Amino acid sequence: MQISEKFNLKGKTALVTGGGQGIGKAFSIALASYGANIVIVDLSNNESINETVNQVKAHKVNCILLQCDISTTDAPTLLKSQLDEKNITVDILVLNASVQMRSLWENVTIEQFDKQVNTNFRASLFLTQVFYPAMKEKGWGRIITVGSVQQIRSHVEMIVYAATKVAQMSLVKSLAIQFAPHNVTINNIAPGAIDTPRNAEVLSKRDYLQLLESKIPAGYVGTPEDCVGAVLMLCSEAGRYITGQDLFIDGGMSLNR
Repeated sequence: MQISEKFNLKGKTALVTGGGQGIGKAFSIALASYGANIVIVDLSNNESINETVNQVKAHKVNCILLQCDISTTDAPTLLKSQLDEKNITVDILVLNASVQMRSLWENVTIEQFDKQVNTNFRASLFLTQVFYPAMKEKGWGRIITVGSVQQIRSHVEMIVYAATKVAQMSLVKSLAIQFAPHNVTINNIAPGAIDTPRNAEVLSKRDYLQLLESKIPAGYVGTPEDCVGAVLMLCSEAGRYITGQDLFIDGGMSLNR
């Protein structure tokens, strides 16, 4: 098989949570460019996200948008039933959506705690629970969780967010061992400082940006597109022998501890 053929995703269907904006948008478009049909799951249904759908469809693949809050207890089964009605089976699951609420530990509220834990960790477990069986039955599947450099670089205002990402990585390691015999891989990518709409406000502050970039060996903040190559590899035959891994995409930021 030629190297280029190993990245071919034609005939596969990828579900990307938070797939309408930021890093998730880059994933949706990139996977579509290699032939995958795309299911975008997003909290919103606005002009910007609909534009993402159009950009995906420009690659001559199918794309649907499902508006859903994945932090709710019934979200996984609801999404599964909606796709079952459309006779859509998920081959690639990209668990990208997350919530990040900055707060000093002593000021964290129950609401902030629950929202982050339910979106960032609980949803990952139960979405995997509902979509994995079909992958196992087919004998082929790819699952990607999206973590963060905060897994290993502490931040005084992100204690809950970081904890959810560590928990998610622990989940990946455990499931990788169980999924591997069925040709289903599960890996985590951990982006560093990435220029997304969520980070736009803090990155617009010159002093903050300069301080942040001084901690990144590469010397600059990344873009969503910088995260795409790893996901394309891990979601295709090119990455078939990689599972249970934690890949930092951070310009070396995780090395500066």
